[in-house]
Amino acid sequence: MKTNLFLCLLLAVLQSAFLANADSMKQKRGGGDTSTIDLFAGLKLQQAQYMTDKSNSPGFTTENGAPSSGYFNIQRAGQDGPLLIQSTQMLDSLAHFVRERIPERIVHARGWGAWGKFEVTTDFAEKYSFAPAFKKGAVHPILMRFSTVGGQSGSPDAARDPRGFAIKIKTKQGVLDWVFNNTPVFFIRNPLKFPVFIHTQKTNPQTNERDPNMVFDYLWQNPEASMQFMRLFSDLGTPYGARHMNGWSGHTYRLVKQDGSWVYVKVQLFTDQGIKNFTAAEATQIGGENQEWATKDLFDSIEAKQYPSWTVKFAVKTPEEGKKYRYNVNDLTKDWLDATWYEVGKMTLNQNPRNYFDEIESSHFSPSNMVPGWAPSEDPVLQSRLFSYNDAGRYRIGSNYNKLPVNCPFNTVGNYDRSGVMPVTGDYGNQPIYPSSAGTYKPASKDETVAPLIKLYNNATIETYVGEATDIDYEQPRYFYQHLSANDKKNLHSNFAGAMSKVTQPNVVSNVIKMFNKIDPNLAKGVTAAIAAAKKG
Repeated sequence: MKTNLFLCLLLAVLQSAFLANADSMKQKRGGGDTSTIDLFAGLKLQQAQYMTDKSNSPGFTTENGAPSSGYFNIQRAGQDGPLLIQSTQMLDSLAHFVRERIPERIVHARGWGAWGKFEVTTDFAEKYSFAPAFKKGAVHPILMRFSTVGGQSGSPDAARDPRGFAIKIKTKQGVLDWVFNNTPVFFIRNPLKFPVFIHTQKTNPQTNERDPNMVFDYLWQNPEASMQFMRLFSDLGTPYGARHMNGWSGHTYRLVKQDGSWVYVKVQLFTDQGIKNFTAAEATQIGGENQEWATKDLFDSIEAKQYPSWTVKFAVKTPEEGKKYRYNVNDLTKDWLDATWYEVGKMTLNQNPRNYFDEIESSHFSPSNMVPGWAPSEDPVLQSRLFSYNDAGRYRIGSNYNKLPVNCPFNTVGNYDRSGVMPVTGDYGNQPIYPSSAGTYKPASKDETVAPLIKLYNNATIETYVGEATDIDYEQPRYFYQHLSANDKKNLHSNFAGAMSKVTQPNVVSNVIKMFNKIDPNLAKGVTAAIAAAKKG
């Protein structure tokens, strides 16, 4: 009764406000009957007036209009703890981001791939994980999809861009997805910066052209991205197709034993074909001659039975080693420079797809697709991907994306996620749609499902994560630059200059050069000289 009374009073207040606004409209128009006023029309008028009156702007808000102290605020359980589901500003932003375009992928739209196998050749992983998937001698079918990050589906696959390196491993215990890149680091360590960064790689909303102003304005304001930018504007940014590049997990994950103990792990796939890259001029020429050059290169090599392969290696750190490490082991903008890599197995691609749309375009990868013995770390970017990737799959393909042959596991699936668009496998027939007392699905044993528990300290608090750049963020870019050959440095200067010479927004170039000077004065001088030469020539 009290609730109903409250709702009635609230409705009366809202109706009075709308009617008052309607009376004002009537007076302005010289008459009208307010007894039949359209409340929704009044609401739309108020909204239009609000949006055109700049004095009403409250500053930054969440999606529902509540004031917020900053766009990049996320909530964690302690300074280095996992993300909280109550971090709704992040969830709303990421959920909105993956729905910005239809129907192609928001990122990694331009892709190519093939089928193959993953053979576990050593017992190294068995020392740290009970995962049957990593036992020596195991062989699993795999699907690999390579991609550029920022380009649309029809863009050149030789473009200067990071490369996605996604791998679907179909084990007897379920699907394990490795959603990697061809670089050990990435541009962000705060998940809310991902939509913002990707926007800078897309087209200007007015001109519909790629805009170097956006790219470099982002860079100088986010110095933690400088290591990835260094790699991107070196010749590593234009790899020679898919066969001649390495793949990295980027994120730190966990290998878990049955007793719940764990170690941090990173993964690298070393190309057995050797590293090979295009120069900027070669990539431009190739992209102009054949936008699908890398796609054709992979397809032709497999057709000719020159099967490309990669040696899979793990690097591990104990929790104690992680705490003592100079860099935060869960910072996606940092590499493990001292890592020792141990062979685990080999991945080989030996079968081209029969139908690109059915097998490559319809494929879906998510780091949340895990198997027992493999688990995520506290990395906030990885934690956000556990949600956003499958959310993107539901949006792009439909709620039953995991039932498509390319995505489904080999083993039988038993749960209560039903119906939705196109349940292509019969929607579980007449099986109960709830946990029936008849025991439809037998629970797995504890030994099969053990997962690591992240121990939180008793004084854990909700933290707002900012992650501002500090001097340590310049160390790895400096190391990368100082270990380039003279010719590679020259190409890096030239590649930066080619894009930066087109920047017209005031102070962006000077701010980037100041940032480069913090990395290495010779980098700043070299890029400055190259920009001057590019503008002359």
